[in-house]
Amino acid sequence: MELPAQTFRVTRADLVRYAGASGDFNPIHWSDRVATKVGLPGVIAHGMFTMALVGRAVTAWAGSPDAVVEYGVRFTRPVVVPDDDQGTEIEVTARVREVTEDGLTRLEVTATCLGEKVLSQARATIRTAR
Repeated sequence: MELPAQTFRVTRADLVRYAGASGDFNPIHWSDRVATKVGLPGVIAHGMFTMALVGRAVTAWAGSPDAVVEYGVRFTRPVVVPDDDQGTEIEVTARVREVTEDGLTRLEVTATCLGEKVLSQARATIRTAR
């Protein structure tokens, strides 16, 4: 069973806010000059910010933050965020892999940006309402 897709817009302003909240002021998250100098295609979103957005989708599907039992990902591709007012979008989808007898639902999660997967081995376990 497929769960409804959720889309999150990411702009440079979001990256600035996340940097302030997380304390991660690495210039690859705000300077095109530095990002391209180290071989990136441009400024990229913080990996943990991307993971947090996907976590928001998982929480919405679960219906409550305390219903998320387990959640993990591997980062595979950076989310490049252009220097414009539109930014980019991350689309999050999930497929139910298993529903256990003890009320847990295991999800296989996919996150894409511009049609490219940005996470691998993205999985979550949520507690199913009884």
